[in-house]
Amino acid sequence: MVPELPPLPALTRSEGELVDRYLEMVDLLGRINPSRATDTYSALRAAQALVGRAVALKEALTVMHMRGETELHHVTLGRALRVLDGERRSGHVTVAPDPAAPPPER
Repeated sequence: MVPELPPLPALTRSEGELVDRYLEMVDLLGRINPSRATDTYSALRAAQALVGRAVALKEALTVMHMRGETELHHVTLGRALRVLDGERRSGHVTVAPDPAAPPPER
């Protein structure tokens, strides 16, 4: 049985677009990450798609700015990112751990 996720916080349409476009870019950057990618072709395809997603992210932020949404409510947006698995997804952007290194002490 799949655990029930917490509810997504209330977002404006623009905030929802921002979160969606940001996570799309994070996913693509994770596919490009040279410490995790396994072949150049899939990394190339992700890099090509990244250009279009960057434009969409810029447009989402432009719409917010033009509508007078001058502040990013980082607590609410952070909660939305966590509900949408943003922590795991953004983990793919970081450098992969060295498999030869001993595990960290706790």
